Amino acid sequence: MSDPRSSPQSLAPAAPDIIVIGSGAAALSAALAARKGGASVLILEKSEKVGGTSAMSGAGTWIPCNHHARAAGLSDSPEEVLTYLRAASAPGWEQTEDHLWQAFVENAPKMLEFVEANTPLRFALVQEPDPQAEKPGGKKVGRMLSPRPLSRRLLGPLARKLRRSTLPHRFTYQEMVGNDPYGAPVSAVLRHLPQLLHRLVTDSAGQGNALMIGMIKGALDAGCRLELESRVTELVVDPTSGRVEGVEVERNGKRERLAARRGVVLATGGFEWDTELFKKNFPGPLGWRGSPPTNTGDGQKMAAKIGAALGHMDQANIYPVLPTRYEGKQHGMPALYQAHPHAIVVDRDGRRFVSEYDYNIGEALDRRDPATGEPLHLPCWVIADARFLKAPLLFRWYAHYEKGWIRKAPSLEALAATIGVPANALEATVERFNGFARAGRDEDFHRGESVWERYKGHVKAHGADGAGNPTLGGLSEAPFVAVPLNRSTVGTKGGARTNERGQVLRPDGSIIPGLYCAGNAMANPIGTRAVGSGTTIGPCLTWGYICGNNLLRENR
Repeated sequence: MSDPRSSPQSLAPAAPDIIVIGSGAAALSAALAARKGGASVLILEKSEKVGGTSAMSGAGTWIPCNHHARAAGLSDSPEEVLTYLRAASAPGWEQTEDHLWQAFVENAPKMLEFVEANTPLRFALVQEPDPQAEKPGGKKVGRMLSPRPLSRRLLGPLARKLRRSTLPHRFTYQEMVGNDPYGAPVSAVLRHLPQLLHRLVTDSAGQGNALMIGMIKGALDAGCRLELESRVTELVVDPTSGRVEGVEVERNGKRERLAARRGVVLATGGFEWDTELFKKNFPGPLGWRGSPPTNTGDGQKMAAKIGAALGHMDQANIYPVLPTRYEGKQHGMPALYQAHPHAIVVDRDGRRFVSEYDYNIGEALDRRDPATGEPLHLPCWVIADARFLKAPLLFRWYAHYEKGWIRKAPSLEALAATIGVPANALEATVERFNGFARAGRDEDFHRGESVWERYKGHVKAHGADGAGNPTLGGLSEAPFVAVPLNRSTVGTKGGARTNERGQVLRPDGSIIPGLYCAGNAMANPIGTRAVGSGTTIGPCLTWGYICGNNLLRENR
């Protein structure tokens, strides 16, 4: 292996201004911004597929103060957004992340207008609240958007290389959240049959495929170069200045060095598919992963090797997933299947520890013992009665991918023995919850009472006694059901520490010149606790935009 700190004299002379590593939302946003600013850009993607995790996503996009909300007469302000971020984020994060939140709030609306002006992408408002809308600065609507459908044919021959998803991308994000194709697939299809048929004929897609069709098309039309099956293995650093001058890349069976005259952007995604690195930062049981298997922490490792500070390595987008197959291997598909009236979630001790409808249930699943770092609640189980299996047809379809995933028993005592949970505790937990269901109010975790949970559970209104709360249903009809609900991830959110301009930092806070980072490869300023259901894609696009623009300003 050659020394990554070798002199740049050995680099190829015909060099682009900027090299972007990765091909997801953050990468393409950085590439597009830099190219539109006049820089030459080379995008290097290690796999044979383009689009990264973003192409597989639902592409819900959290952008506060956006122009679509203004056009709809909805008010928002940077001050309200920052108030919300400070109130809704995990304790202590304001001290380290506030300057990054300010940069995000300033640039996110600009990014959205820039993307719509320079790509085929058009976004639409989603009638979805902030997950913690009760907090100061929260909003019931106006910050969530999703891309409108686009035809894959816009990419020409490259369409065959666009990464597909386990999600049904013929639907848009709004159609998914508004019509529940998982619980009622037939009615959802019939309701949108003309649109779905048109999309089938035109090979059009929504969600993450639409997002990346638009971003790729915009970048290529602007003149960016994209090379697949080009795995970057090293960052090349000038030994005198410490500046990142280029990369070492493997392609066509050869290893070569490429210079980047103005800088390099790391946008390689998370590290959830690197078993050793993941276990180090997420000890304990692991559920299925829902991202591309190419997310092996390349950017995090390369940044650390040249002295970058890493941060938030214990943060991830943790989400319930259904078992499925992807590229012939075991995989997870995101789905909030635990949010069912006749179901609860219990930990290894047979006790509830969170509202089952809480958007941030992943944070509760990942809660750690402060002394040992080990998870407090895992393994966890969805416990339900017979009614849980009657409605969600697709749930049962996906369950067939994992034999024995659903456990059944004629009694709670027998079910407890099957899953290794204390029977007395489980029976007491169910009895207590059944009392809440009869009274119409969850005294422990207030299920169905927050703005988000009322939205998710279709709760129109209920009084102080909880009457009319459809999220609460007792567990009384045999057979009783248990389904594993462990810590599944669709992307880690830790990596290189950056400043508000996207520049990568050393542990002492100094800048590594020429190196920028965005997306899930960076120490993401919005961690496991989501402040919006689109606070992965929205910040990824925005931080790419920040990196691309600051490369133009600071490296002339």
